[in-house]
Amino acid sequence: MTESGLTDAHSTPRAAAEKTNTSVPFPDKEATEEDTKTAEKTPLNEDKEKGDNNEETSGSSVIKVVGSRDPDCAAEAKFEHPEGGWGWIVMLAAMWCNGSVFGIQNSFGIFFISLLQEFGSAEDESLKFKTAWVGSLSMGMIFFCSPIVSVFTDLFGCRKTAVVGATVALVGLFASSFVRSLGPLYFTYGIVFACGCSFAYQPSLVILGHYFKKRLGLVNGIVTAGSSVFTITLPYLLSFLLNRLGLHNTFRVLSIFMFILMLAGFTYKPLMPEPRSPQTGGALRLSKIFNFNIWKSMGYRIWALGIPAALYGYFVPYVHLMAFVEESFGKDVNKEILLMCIGITSGVGRLIFGRVADYVPGVNKVYLQVSSFLVIGLMSMMIPLCQVFGGLIAVCLLMGLFDGCFICIMAPIAFELVGSQNVSQAIGFLLGMMSLPMIVGPPIAGLLRDTLGTYKEAFYLAGIPPIIGGIVLCFIPYVERRKWQQQQQQEVAADKMLDIKANSVLQPYNAHEDKKELECSV
Repeated sequence: MTESGLTDAHSTPRAAAEKTNTSVPFPDKEATEEDTKTAEKTPLNEDKEKGDNNEETSGSSVIKVVGSRDPDCAAEAKFEHPEGGWGWIVMLAAMWCNGSVFGIQNSFGIFFISLLQEFGSAEDESLKFKTAWVGSLSMGMIFFCSPIVSVFTDLFGCRKTAVVGATVALVGLFASSFVRSLGPLYFTYGIVFACGCSFAYQPSLVILGHYFKKRLGLVNGIVTAGSSVFTITLPYLLSFLLNRLGLHNTFRVLSIFMFILMLAGFTYKPLMPEPRSPQTGGALRLSKIFNFNIWKSMGYRIWALGIPAALYGYFVPYVHLMAFVEESFGKDVNKEILLMCIGITSGVGRLIFGRVADYVPGVNKVYLQVSSFLVIGLMSMMIPLCQVFGGLIAVCLLMGLFDGCFICIMAPIAFELVGSQNVSQAIGFLLGMMSLPMIVGPPIAGLLRDTLGTYKEAFYLAGIPPIIGGIVLCFIPYVERRKWQQQQQQEVAADKMLDIKANSVLQPYNAHEDKKELECSV
């Protein structure tokens, strides 16, 4: 219904009479006042009052929300994203966060070989299984803590959460430099360092929505490309540091990265207004901790099921690829180039698909993730089939390209499914559900290697979950389309009911006018 239509429908009976050029006075004053009050109490007039209250002027532009019943949606509609300015500094800080956190995580394959040499023994038949737990536990804890991080982000803001998280990560990584066995490393590196990274990482995704909307896909692509830049450079830096300084001093050098990350967190200045709520006190705080609105979306529920299902084999190449290359092509081969290939094409993919996502309407962005999972699954199965090192490079190039596609559109899809007011916990719960497959996948692959004596079966099986997860995600656009159609039907039905109520209010006065015209004609 147009704005003029709403205005006409909300008019009082006297205004309706004036609009039809009827100048006959209303003889029954009491009846007129009573009917006018009735008309003013109709939902149409209530919507009119709310619509008038939602009209504000910002600068030279006027933003009008007619008939809005949700104050949070109205506040979000009024807010204008800067699309730049200080947001570019925030983008660079978030880029450093993604790079330092996931660059280190993605380069664990270099640490994996060093840990085998530092803490292993030839008699330990399950050495790879035990060592793989360090990396998988660290990656998994980053996602496992995400629901808690989302609550802290809602309660204390992005800046405080990110700074405290970076500080904890600094403590955990520095403490790992004094560890002399695998057991304590599970705690210092796998839990403390990872939890700190989790608290620093998630606010870097949420804060971008305060500064960008039209360019959000592109900015997410640039930010997530930070991990690609680090994935390209860190393997060579880590190999140099491990050879010259040793494992423990390498951890100390990487602690400097966490210190810079702590400083970067201070740039996260929030802009979006706090959502208004009729709840007060403890009820409001409880609603922030347990935001059940995100689970009302069927599309989000499917998304939260399909993504974790796809990730049981996702992290396996990052942990075991270096060891597989040494077994298949010898220790002298330049294995670091594979991680560099993944990092380069992942960064390219994030930039390309981040920009493409800005042109893909609504939840159809999910199809980009579907294609990513299908390619990643197939490439994982191709790894043990490569008989020459050049073929392995080609596989890693494709895997990195679509890995970048998957990563860069996580936040834009979350914004489409649940809206900006709920995106923090939506991302948090999703990342939390991703933790289980990220934790158990690499150790299972290591166990298969220790049991069967080869990595072939591990990589074959690692390619199956991404394909299954991609198929599940295909249902999201269909579900969201049906939801939109039902909302349209409900809006049409509501408009018809409002028109009927308006006509019923005006009917007595139309009858009175007809009676007067009849008397005049007589």
